[in-house]
Parts: sequence; C-alpha cells; structure tokens
Amino acid sequence: MAITNEILKQTFSEGGAQEIYQEIKAASDFLGFAKKYALNDDHMIARSALWGLTKATDKELAALHELLNELIEQAMHTDNSSVRRLTLNIIERLKMSEDELRTDFLDFCFEHMVSIEEYSGIQTLCMKLAYRMCTFYPELMDELKRTLEAMEIDYYKPAIRCLRKRILSGKYK
Repeated sequence: MAITNEILKQTFSEGGAQEIYQEIKAASDFLGFAKKYALNDDHMIARSALWGLTKATDKELAALHELLNELIEQAMHTDNSSVRRLTLNIIERLKMSEDELRTDFLDFCFEHMVSIEEYSGIQTLCMKLAYRMCTFYPELMDELKRTLEAMEIDYYKPAIRCLRKRILSGKYK
C-alpha cells in the first residue's frame, strides 16, 4: 500500500494502523512521514498518520524530536480530540529536556488534566507530561502536587484516580 492523503482519509482499524506503521518502517522515513501527514490540517489524515506512528518503538519515534514544538502546537490547538490524544501520546514518548520546557504547554497540561469535560486518555497524558515537566523544578512539582490534591476525585475515572495517587505517593516513575 502506497500511503497517500486519500488512503489516510479512510477509517482504519488496529490492523490498518499497523499497515501504516509497516509502510513507514519499510521506508525508514518517520520524520518525513510525520512532516507530510501527522501535522496535516485535515484531521482525518493527521489522525490516521498519528495512529500509525504510535505503533513505532520509542527508538523509531526519536527521529521526531525535531518536530517537538510543532507537535506541541498541534496538541494545544487542534479541535479534534483523537488528533490531540494521539499527538500527546507521541509527545509523551519523546525525550524532553529542561531547556525545552514550554510554560504554555505546561499550562495546557495543567488545564486539561483537571478538566472533567476532557476525555480520560487526554487527562492522563496531560498529567504524565505535566509531571515530567515539573520534575525539572521543585517549585513546579509543589504546584503540581497542590493541583492534584485539590482535585475533587469523585468526578474522575479510575485511570485518573490511579495516576494521581501514584504521583502523590511518589510511586510514579
């Protein structure tokens, strides 16, 4: 299967996402594929491309590090929850250093991890990313813990409760 915009606009199953991944892997062009398709303005194309990319190993995804800021922008500004979740999934798997900390993205993660209107998958990814960014600065970690402690936990799904508990108890990473 040659990957095209038209192919990516189709609705895929798990098997379809695996096929996309196998095509990217065979071409050994994760970066080129991501630039062309994962950051596409058409949410159907971006969604399928991102889903295929989530099948890659962390080592393969490391090639996308140079797109970190573009991926962050996409996660923060897309109106499509699937594109947001898949983009956050990839960001969460990329290495991030202290000098790459973006306060606008940290604020975004704080906002979305506590939003009861947000999907739980996005909430957990935002919580994980906020935790990672806060580990660079003790004062940010204190703010994260205060935010987590202030959550009305009864309103959240079990995955959020569990991750929150692990972070607050110091058992997360």
